[in-house]
This record gives sequence, C-alpha cells and structure tokens, in this order.
Amino acid sequence: MLTLTTKLEAVNSMLGHIGESPLNSISNTRALPISAATAITVLDEVSRSVQTEGWHFNTELKVSLSPAGDGTITLSDDILEIDTTDKSIDIAQRGRVLFDRSNNTAVFTKNLEVNLTRLLDFTSLPEAARRYITLVASRVFQGRIVGSRELEALIARDEYNARADLMDAEGNNADRTIFDSYAVASRIGLNRNYDIS
Repeated sequence: MLTLTTKLEAVNSMLGHIGESPLNSISNTRALPISAATAITVLDEVSRSVQTEGWHFNTELKVSLSPAGDGTITLSDDILEIDTTDKSIDIAQRGRVLFDRSNNTAVFTKNLEVNLTRLLDFTSLPEAARRYITLVASRVFQGRIVGSRELEALIARDEYNARADLMDAEGNNADRTIFDSYAVASRIGLNRNYDIS
C-alpha cells in the first residue's frame, strides 16, 4: 500500500540523487553521516522557504490574538507571516512580538483579528508540497555536495513538473475566483474596498 512521502523517504531521495545509499532511520541525527545530516538541514531550509510563500494548506484566516497582561502579543515560533484583517492597523512582526507601526508601540489594548501563514512539519504537508519540496531540496543538496550541472538539469525538470502539480492542487483546494486577483479587481473598480484576505 502506498502512503504519503515521509521525511525519511525525502532524505533518501536526496541521497539517491547523489548516488549514496539510503538510510533506515533519521531519528538519531548524531549517528548520521555528514551527507545525510546535510540533506536533513537542506530539506528543512527548503520546506521553510517554500512554505513562506503562503499556501492554502498553511494559511489561517481570521485568527483572534489576545494581548498578554502587559499588552504585548507574542507569536508562536511557527508563524512565518502575519497581517491584520483590519486595514486601519499596520502591524509588523519583530522577532516573536507584534508591533503596531501606526502607533509606534508593541502594546495592544484589544484583540487583533489576523490572517497568518504557519510553518508546518513535513508530515503535515499535502503530498504535492512534499514532492515539490523534496525535489527543490534535492537540487540544492546535490549542488552543494556534487555540483553537477547535468544532475541539476535532470532534477530541475522533475522539480518544474512538481511545481505545476502543486499549483494545480493549490488552485483546486483554494476555491479562488477571478476576483481574488488584485489586478482584476482594480480593473473593474473594486480596488477601493478590495480585501485580498
């Protein structure tokens, strides 16, 4: 029975692209060969980079955040991007603390409703994202370890197809319309009240 790609399978795919033997486990990172440890690091880097783009699967809408007793709003470590749904408030993420740019303060007096992009664990990603991330990571990894232009070209072709599959999955799951495009909305006169959230 086939299952979703595991992190171990992703790392083994990366190692396979440079001709190295697969691993049985990646749980004990201290006992791994340098190439395997590097593969895990690259996979995590690429996963973070791809997820920063903000996809349907890792975006949460209209989340309410409450200030602590001192008025600050501290974010969890897995938040990649955040913005308020109230366009009159201009916030910025400074480390793990929200900052109100409109009033030059990190103190908030009321709850904020936000849209956010969250960094998910590899095993929480849909298969299309896992495949794309694995192939991007394979290309980057082989470039750092081997540096073969021929291998890069072979992987890049598969990566391109995986990106197209991910974009198809995104389009199918996001339930977007043409009005979700800022360019379309501005041309038909919706730009005054347009909310891309």
